[in-house]
Amino acid sequence: MIIIRKTSEHFMDFSSEARSYLRYLEMVKNVSIHTIRNYAIDLDSFKDFIEQNILKKKKLSNKILKSDDLSFSIKEINKWVVRNYLAHLYDKKMKNKTIQRRISSLRSFFKFLMKEKKIEINPLEDIQSPKKEKPLPNAINFDQVEHLFNTCDLDTYLGLRDRAIMELFYSSGLRLSELVDLDRKDLDEDSYLINVYGKGKKQRTIPITKTALNWIQKYLNHPNRLKDTKETKKQKDNEAIFLNRFGDRITVRSVDRNFKRYLKLSSLGASITPHTIRHTIATHWLENGMDLKTIQMLLGHSNLATTTIYTHVSTKLKRKVYDKTHPRA
Repeated sequence: MIIIRKTSEHFMDFSSEARSYLRYLEMVKNVSIHTIRNYAIDLDSFKDFIEQNILKKKKLSNKILKSDDLSFSIKEINKWVVRNYLAHLYDKKMKNKTIQRRISSLRSFFKFLMKEKKIEINPLEDIQSPKKEKPLPNAINFDQVEHLFNTCDLDTYLGLRDRAIMELFYSSGLRLSELVDLDRKDLDEDSYLINVYGKGKKQRTIPITKTALNWIQKYLNHPNRLKDTKETKKQKDNEAIFLNRFGDRITVRSVDRNFKRYLKLSSLGASITPHTIRHTIATHWLENGMDLKTIQMLLGHSNLATTTIYTHVSTKLKRKVYDKTHPRA
């Protein structure tokens, strides 16, 4: 369970309601632990702002008025408080995307409070989020993909695992969180298909290449996969496709850390991440004639506009090739 940090004794009801909200997300809405953790971070940020700024001002005001009342109820949070919080985030030079997420988290939280009749007025009602920035996703060419994949040490089963992970990334365009959540039952080896549970627990079935399946099978059949630890039973009971060296399901953090290590060995540049492989295969699909609706389905985008951004990436790459090869460019 995600825990909201301890709050000031003068602002206890916020932490209590925040905990109720996070429990509601987990138990009723079946929201993923990654999303709940982000909500907790955003609510903590707002709580900290109120404690460090609003309560501080109230303390100073009460000192002048010679009052001992330092309590601050969640019902006292109004548009003025939220606007001051927004200004605070801008002052910290936060990116629009981060500010947008924080406001979105607060908006959902206060809607919950309205629904539960904990407050009468929603302080977020007329608050507008900053416009979403849409930078072009980074993509690499096929030779760079091959170069990165070849850095895996295939003499070890962990190196074999990492090669299988990379091949599956490039074959399917999975999100990192989707990949680590894969169980063996999600893999249909006869049909070269995998069942994926994406954002909002939406299921989609997507094809994978024969190459990717071969690497996955090599890893799954490696004798050391279930042998390199004393906790053999735990490993056998674990249905995850990709395990760490202790027999547990591999985590997002572990894959990211391993990826950085291979990236360093490849000398390709620090701007490449696991998500870059997702962007890369989407761009390569488009360049090889796949239509946007199919790419949208494969990537699990709920909105076609999200997929359309890859048309700009494809154009950008074509321009780069043109400039390099045209004698008068």
